[in-house]
Amino acid sequence: MGVRAYSFGQDGINETFARHVCMCYILFIMLGHSDRKNLPRLFVPQNLVFEGTCDLSENQIHYLRNVLRFQSGAQLLIFNGRDGEWLAELTEIGKKRGAVKPLRQMRPQTPSPDILAAFAPVKKTRLDFMIEKATELGASKLIPVLTERCIVSRVNTERMTAQAVEAAEQCARMDVPDISEPATLPALLEKWDKNRILIVCAERGDSVPFRAAVQRAQNKPVAILTGPEGGFTDAELDLLAAQEFTVMADLGPRILRAETALIAALSGLLLHQ
Repeated sequence: MGVRAYSFGQDGINETFARHVCMCYILFIMLGHSDRKNLPRLFVPQNLVFEGTCDLSENQIHYLRNVLRFQSGAQLLIFNGRDGEWLAELTEIGKKRGAVKPLRQMRPQTPSPDILAAFAPVKKTRLDFMIEKATELGASKLIPVLTERCIVSRVNTERMTAQAVEAAEQCARMDVPDISEPATLPALLEKWDKNRILIVCAERGDSVPFRAAVQRAQNKPVAILTGPEGGFTDAELDLLAAQEFTVMADLGPRILRAETALIAALSGLLLHQ
């Protein structure tokens, strides 16, 4: 869209002045939008109120001070999963202490989709990848499930939470998914909310295409479950199929890695809901 400058004669606004005003306005809009996109985002647990104070963690201080080389007065975006996204000013940045001051709300809080992602955990690097992508795709809760063929017996939930926070900061998400403590498959099913449909991503004789599985949810709350590297055992599949709240779903003709299956299921769920 072009911008035309008008002349109003000797006693009015001349063409050069009008052009300058228009160009300044355009630059203001462009720079404002660009600045917001380029500002770093940080998750903080404190309540966000105008002119309040939020202390920064050691990792956040290191990131702003040593990586970005920020000094007091620099601006950034902060969010806490409750009060929306705020423009904030760095008021203190020392070696061991840092703080920011919320200035104004940039976006109101919006809820993430009510999607639970249950999965058999894998080794560290690939588990980090799973947490990152599940966060980007909007899962509201992540549940590590220990199955018979799991290749790991322990899960570091603190590491998972840190990975989810970092992913939420990067993808402009307004909250961070909850990270559950690991549970065995029988324990998960025993405590399951019967009103929530669990779509089990596992190929077996009675499985249906994933799209059909989503349609069977009939606007009920939904969750997905993906298995370990070697797949669910026959006994686990029988246990899952016997539950009144489960739907066995087929992700297609190819054998997917554990992390690929989780990403495919979450993407398909968002697409077909």
